[in-house]
Amino acid sequence: MKNPSKSRIKSSFALGAVSILALTGCAGSGETETVGNGNEDKKDMSIAVFNGWDEAIAASELWKAILDEKGYNVELEYGDIAPVYSGLSTGDYDLNMDVWLPVTHASYLEKYGDDIVDLGAWNEESKNAIAVNADAPIDSLEELAANADLFGNRIVGIEPGAGLTLATTDNVIPGYGLEDMEYLTSSTAAMLTELQTATDNGENIVVTLWEPHWAYNKFPLKNLEDPQGALGGVESIHSYASTDFKTDFPQAAEWVENFEMDLDTLYSLEQAMFVDYDGQDYAPVIAQWIEDNQEYVDGLTS
Repeated sequence: MKNPSKSRIKSSFALGAVSILALTGCAGSGETETVGNGNEDKKDMSIAVFNGWDEAIAASELWKAILDEKGYNVELEYGDIAPVYSGLSTGDYDLNMDVWLPVTHASYLEKYGDDIVDLGAWNEESKNAIAVNADAPIDSLEELAANADLFGNRIVGIEPGAGLTLATTDNVIPGYGLEDMEYLTSSTAAMLTELQTATDNGENIVVTLWEPHWAYNKFPLKNLEDPQGALGGVESIHSYASTDFKTDFPQAAEWVENFEMDLDTLYSLEQAMFVDYDGQDYAPVIAQWIEDNQEYVDGLTS
């Protein structure tokens, strides 16, 4: 007992107290707190979110709101792609909702796939792209090298470790003879800033982008045709979890395994979060979106 004087209490009372402590899972009992109300899932959950990947932020924020309302305590942990995969494989994170297959994240699955668990695809309409302003004088990647000067001889990319960045470096640039163009990589935020500036100034620009992304709603863009298939075809967005996830969170695992969101629904959520709203506290935006889409949201946990 924490208090030595408690040893003088009658043994029958002490035994009863021990039983109550075991049932309630109090601090120091060695037991994990559960959600309660008939849900035996662990209460505390961490969802790892890729920096700059807005569909990941949207899906993760939505599920945080849903799970918190159900009695969980969900923390969103932001990180770059490689550390997130590493942390998921070691159990430092419980869940990630933005694994792109079969091409974009293939190299990460080769390295970490045996130590993480696929909970299934929630969207199967996604793709990587090289995009330009809608009024640009070219329509295909095959035309880009010959017109590079019209775009300042630059391709504006995102994070260096992103699967899209690797595909652009390894496949698009050599495949279409774009080695003489400067390929800038830093962050998605920096790319979007460049895109905003070019749009405001009426200038041509080439960016690496992906669908779904709210930029297609905000900016006049078109994807360059990719006749070689250098960026791959249609991709699926999967949720992946730590190896203990189904044991620790059986109810949540069932919900996430059944999760589906089509592009129109996802674009609606991204529009509310990233286009119509200028801030970082997404909780009130998510709450309003859930209210506006209550039937869909209720179906995610029914």
